[in-house]
Amino acid sequence: MQQYLRIKSRHPDMLLFYRMGDFYELFYDDARRAAALLDITLTTRGHSAGQPIPMAGVPVHSVETYLARLVRKGESVAICEQLGDPSQSKGPVEREVVRIVTPGTVTDAALLDERHDTLVAAVVRDAERFGLAWLDLAAGRFTVLESSGLSALAAEIERLKPAELLIPEGTSEPPGRARALRARPPWHFELASASRLLTDQLGTLDLKGFGADDLPLAICAAGA
Repeated sequence: MQQYLRIKSRHPDMLLFYRMGDFYELFYDDARRAAALLDITLTTRGHSAGQPIPMAGVPVHSVETYLARLVRKGESVAICEQLGDPSQSKGPVEREVVRIVTPGTVTDAALLDERHDTLVAAVVRDAERFGLAWLDLAAGRFTVLESSGLSALAAEIERLKPAELLIPEGTSEPPGRARALRARPPWHFELASASRLLTDQLGTLDLKGFGADDLPLAICAAGA
């Protein structure tokens, strides 16, 4: 289980689908959570510290169906594939995470909700003002705004209904509804790094041409 635990430590806030032959297996708390969310069998495999290791799994051939169900429930999944040939391996087969699926960043048609846009959003608040940024990755649309008042923020989040909402760690949960709320390190929202990230991505010297140069909180949100 050392390989599994090492890979899982890199994705602590996601369910890890760990490829073992024709199944993606989940272990420990991931197994318990997936079994409850997907109504699949929870079993055990081996022991750790004298206790059975919880395990659950889904077939490789139907993984997209299970991913769609998890994404709609606000879960993020890291998919770990076998990179080596088990018949040629003298030890554990080499495995790495090759795909990450989150509620707000899905682009696969099988995982998208046709009834409304799938958005990932981020919000930063400073006293009464807030900055909000959201991305529709499937459509390639990116929008930012800055305003004031909790009621205005609640209205925007309710209007957008983001599949995933990012906020700085240590801040209170914003009003409104999001399918999944994710806390990120505060440095993800720093103005200087956010501005640099955006100008590099857009290939510009500044953000004046996008009408965002005087929206510092919105830029901070966009940097996440």
